[in-house]
Formats: sequence, C-alpha cells, structure tokens
Amino acid sequence: MDHMADISKYTNQVDEAALAGMERTYRLVLSRPDTQLVAWTDPDELATVKKNFLVKKLGLSESDGLDGGIDAVGAKLNGVNRKSRLTVYYLLAEYFGKLDTFK
Repeated sequence: MDHMADISKYTNQVDEAALAGMERTYRLVLSRPDTQLVAWTDPDELATVKKNFLVKKLGLSESDGLDGGIDAVGAKLNGVNRKSRLTVYYLLAEYFGKLDTFK
C-alpha cells in the first residue's frame, strides 16, 4: 500500500520523516492482513487504539480529549471501508501534535 498517497487524501501536507518513522515502527503490524486495518466499528478495537497508541505510544491521557481525536479522525475517514492502521495512526498523531514522536 502507498501510505503517502492514502494519507495525502486526508491532510494538506504529509510529514515524510514522521511517516517513515511510523512505517519502521509498525512494519510488523502492517505486514499482517489481520492487523493492517482498523476495525473502526468495533469498540474493542478503538479501545485498543486508544490504550496502545494514544496513551502508551504518544503519552496522552484522557484529559487530552482522546475521544475527540478519535471522533475527528473518524469523521475524516467517513465512508472508507478499509481504514489503514498507518493512516489512522498518522492522522491521530497529527491531530494531537505528536508527529515528532516518530522522527
């Protein structure tokens, strides 16, 4: 999958260094068909994204408005049936101003 092209559909400018860092960090997850997509309608999946990505990886807490960020990214990806995990993670990191985490 061309992650740059996919992310470019939803944001004005893609930070190539951050994207490259994310691709390295999540290489294994992205190589597996069952984990490369986010099951957006599954509450357990979104709870995992919140706990493992937003809290553990980005260092955020509930007071940072995690649900608001998830809702904002969900709105951007509305109508997309197969949501790429990397696109979701990139857009969440961008929303919370945490792209530098991956540089």
